[in-house]
Amino acid sequence: MRRTSRKKRSTLADRAIAASAALILGGGGLVAVNVYASAGEGPSGSPPTRTQNAGRQLSTIDCPEAVNGLPEVPDQARGEVDRELAAMDTQITDAYRQFADRKEQIARDPGLAENAVLGPLRGKRAASLDRIGIAIGRVAERPEGLESLAGCSLRADDDQGRDQGQGQNAGQGQDPGDQDPGQGEDPGQGEDPGQGRGGNGPEAADFVDIRSVRPDADRPRKRRGASRGSFTTDCGRNENGKFNPDNVIVAPGVSNGAHHMHDYVGNQANDAFASDDDLADGATTCRNQGDRSTYYWPVLRLQNGQDEDDVDADGGGRDQNTGEIQTPSRVTLKFVGSPVGRVTAMPRFLRIITGDAKAFTNGDANANASWSCTGFEDRQVKDKYPICPEGSQVVRTFAFQNCWDGQNTDSANHRTHVAFARDDGRCPRGFRAVPQLVQRIVYDVPPGPGFAVDSFPEQLHKPVTDHGDFINVFDERLMRNMVRCINDGRRCR
Repeated sequence: MRRTSRKKRSTLADRAIAASAALILGGGGLVAVNVYASAGEGPSGSPPTRTQNAGRQLSTIDCPEAVNGLPEVPDQARGEVDRELAAMDTQITDAYRQFADRKEQIARDPGLAENAVLGPLRGKRAASLDRIGIAIGRVAERPEGLESLAGCSLRADDDQGRDQGQGQNAGQGQDPGDQDPGQGEDPGQGEDPGQGRGGNGPEAADFVDIRSVRPDADRPRKRRGASRGSFTTDCGRNENGKFNPDNVIVAPGVSNGAHHMHDYVGNQANDAFASDDDLADGATTCRNQGDRSTYYWPVLRLQNGQDEDDVDADGGGRDQNTGEIQTPSRVTLKFVGSPVGRVTAMPRFLRIITGDAKAFTNGDANANASWSCTGFEDRQVKDKYPICPEGSQVVRTFAFQNCWDGQNTDSANHRTHVAFARDDGRCPRGFRAVPQLVQRIVYDVPPGPGFAVDSFPEQLHKPVTDHGDFINVFDERLMRNMVRCINDGRRCR
């Protein structure tokens, strides 16, 4: 039986921005509008150039990911820089709202996009980038060229013709030729195809019948000396309904830093303002009280026309995340070993983000979404939501980074202090293997395409944006037990 819960609380490098023109298909014809190309475009980049958007309905705002264009941020400046980066996310959210409200007018009036949306957004981003430069300049050499990250563009939802399924360690994607053309055409739940109740996705093309996806027979081979054990921690399914739209890793000290709602299991002290001490002292839903770690991910909602308690709240309706929040039917949190050797303990308060909440506009370099259905988990898709047959449930899987730099519990972009093992199973030079968290989250939802994960509004609820967050707050004794268990080849709970 489906369960529904209610909200309880609410290198800077080669990123020059080049002016270009695109065409909008709207209002019955093609009209020109000035837009600005975003970082990473070009013959081998993602997203595509603006001229490729000609003849398509522009559907979202695409901005360079500023944190990826920054040099290493000194610790003394990190708090201020994080707040400005969070402010830039809010700027995009506000600009997307302006764009969404004026789509038809923009189609008729080419200048409106620049005058009402892109121009003001560019000005706000330039001011934030200047403040970031000042903050870094107080304690280190001020970075040059940050202004090149200010420009944004309008872009089409070209997801249907583009393979975004090459994220890290995310399993086998779907062969387009395997899809049954009769599947995924009816969005169900009384929604308009391509819109969703919030007006910004998902669309029918974001779904695929899992039975049309080819199985992936490849499995990682474990060598002699591999750490073959596992350690499973039981922290519940968020039955008590702890939600908030904060992200203490990416936007510490900023309310609604995620602009989408998160499910939380484990540590109950987690919000934007939680310090390491708060987490160490916080209550936990984990059965073993030595695990006060925090595990969180975007909620999944039914797109069924039913309002949730957060319909007028930040992270919910105000950020175009609508529908009934679904409590998972099962959540499995398992730590596994290395296929080539022993693992070492994680440091306490290690922070790991897997996947990219902005993968639709950023491209798939950091994407790590993986979707499937019970009974079909040898078939994994990254850029589609699965349509499961009757009696099968939707499965989200996150395999987190399993290598640590041996020094830092976080980094300025929240990524470079951890890494995935290489194809041969070994960690990159300078990194050491740690227990790998594998999350499996299962939902009992009605068959069909009537669901989506929460997202930043401009990400259009795309499945490729799925992501997970983890902060290690195991006590030292339990962490030692975990490492010993994994290295000894035992299965422990």
